[in-house]
Amino acid sequence: MALLDSVQDFLFLKVIHRQRYMTKANINIQMLTWARERSGIPMPEFARKCGVTIERLQAWEVGELPITFRQAMQFAAKAHVPFGYLFLTEPPEETLPIPDLRTVEGQGVTRPSAELLDLIKLMLQRQEWYRDYLKQHFAEPNPYVGRLSAADIVADMRTQLGVGDHPERGKWDDYYRDLTQRIEALGVLVMRQNNLGHHTRPLRVEEFRGFAIVDDYAPIVFVNHGDALGARLFTLIHELCHIWIGQSGISDGNANTHRQQEVLCNAVAAEFLVPKREFSSFWQHDLAHWQDNLPMLEAHFHVSTWALARRALTLNFISQAQYGRYIAEQQALYKMRERSGTPTYFQTKKAQISQRFSKAVVSEALSGQLMLREASALLGGVKPNKMERFAKELGI
Repeated sequence: MALLDSVQDFLFLKVIHRQRYMTKANINIQMLTWARERSGIPMPEFARKCGVTIERLQAWEVGELPITFRQAMQFAAKAHVPFGYLFLTEPPEETLPIPDLRTVEGQGVTRPSAELLDLIKLMLQRQEWYRDYLKQHFAEPNPYVGRLSAADIVADMRTQLGVGDHPERGKWDDYYRDLTQRIEALGVLVMRQNNLGHHTRPLRVEEFRGFAIVDDYAPIVFVNHGDALGARLFTLIHELCHIWIGQSGISDGNANTHRQQEVLCNAVAAEFLVPKREFSSFWQHDLAHWQDNLPMLEAHFHVSTWALARRALTLNFISQAQYGRYIAEQQALYKMRERSGTPTYFQTKKAQISQRFSKAVVSEALSGQLMLREASALLGGVKPNKMERFAKELGI
């Protein structure tokens, strides 16, 4: 009899489960259109993700066809919004939690993408966890946040990082990796990636190049790796300057900005990477093409031609139009270039997430001080059963 009761209970629950997912979802259909448009995914691709035709998708959004609970839940998942949002009477007001310093035609960008909003939310979660972790281990506040006024920043940054005016040897990407490690050694978490967990959610350079989130214990700088390789070095120092002056903000790298913080951080990054006096002594104004200066300067300063072109612009050696054309060409070349050799999953994670942060999370998880599920979320989806493998990649 007990076995029969168990079978009947199972069948009853199965029927209820099926009815739940076949029942019409009494959602606000206007929220369907809002969620899809918020995702930034074109309608044909969104329909394919939901496994339906464009016609059915359109019929859902205008209320001509009912949508079931199961379909609505899948719709929300593909749009990257909480399922409960579909029941709201009107879209929630979504604002950036840190200052928006980007500029488009002299004005701020008012509508951030879902990827940018979700990315900053993830960074704030990581920052909150790491701040608590440091306090539990009796760490002192970071002494580099809001450290100095503008006049002394470049010299102080070089002193604290232990670097000279520029590298004496090596390639610029070696310098980028070295600076990242030195910045992390100061307790500043460096995060960098080019998508939000999957290539279908790219971080668009047109929207932002980087941001900084100031905190007394766990300051973060983020570099958008969807950007051309040479641009990342400039962004790294630009965002570090934000930490030094103690001001959070999202940046788009606009050389034409009039925002005070951005003008300052641009100037600091330019002087840090390419000192004005030395650069000016090497620049040849009589060349037929200004770009012919770049190979020699690259060999001397060991920084990217992108950074060199930016320096030439700040010194008025080239015009804004010349700079803009050159950067557009570099960006196009980067997008066309196919990279050889795909890094492993764990190598990618190691490169994307601050190693200081990753080591703290993994160590706490493996010691039982942090739930594996929470560690997985903080690390952007590293599965609990793969935590030990990631620990080996990190050298723990």
